[in-house]
Amino acid sequence: MEILNAVKLIGGTVLTIGIALFMVGIFANGYSLMIALGTGTVIGAVFIFLMGVFLVASEEMLRKTHEGNKKILS
Repeated sequence: MEILNAVKLIGGTVLTIGIALFMVGIFANGYSLMIALGTGTVIGAVFIFLMGVFLVASEEMLRKTHEGNKKILS
């Protein structure tokens, strides 16, 4: 659960920065590069969050499998 909380915090921070960059790029004239940076940052935040959730889920699966093997052997 500690990894999931860290991933949520980091992903949320990067997502907020990406949305802010995207909004500045849209509403401020002449900052079309900011739209691309904001989009990339948002996609990066989603990627970070999905990878973190995958790691937590795989860790949980390994833990359950290991506990199941102990019960079978006992």
